[in-house]
Amino acid sequence: MNFWLLLHVIGVVLFVGNIITAAFWKVRADAQKNAAIIHHAAKNVMYADYAFTLPGLVCIVISGIAMAVQANISMRGLNWLSLSLILFAVTGIVWLAILIPLQRAMIRHSAACIESGAISGAYSRASRLWAVFGTVGTLLPLLILYFMTTKSF
Repeated sequence: MNFWLLLHVIGVVLFVGNIITAAFWKVRADAQKNAAIIHHAAKNVMYADYAFTLPGLVCIVISGIAMAVQANISMRGLNWLSLSLILFAVTGIVWLAILIPLQRAMIRHSAACIESGAISGAYSRASRLWAVFGTVGTLLPLLILYFMTTKSF
């Protein structure tokens, strides 16, 4: 296995693994209905994005570009790579424009919930939106993973 492919696989494991794991722990925390646990989970989801998702993203982009150049893959027309790149860009937009602001809102609202002792409607709304857009932000990379491994067209 060449260096770039290894770096790519490591990046994908960090990226996809963290987005799935973060959702798991956030959902488990919400099920507890304990504001302190929810706040702790919301903060740690954000920390995990910086510690794992972001480095995974960097590894994916750098190694992906290197491998595409090395393989002299054409970007003309619609193929598995160009579609994957489009979906990757959409995923990035969902994370940057929607999910990160929602995560910040959940951290802020959950901190207020600790003080009041009750889960607020504001936290619940942000959490529901995070679940919807987080599902999109998780399914798109899984679809990309399918295209990247099958190279089906």
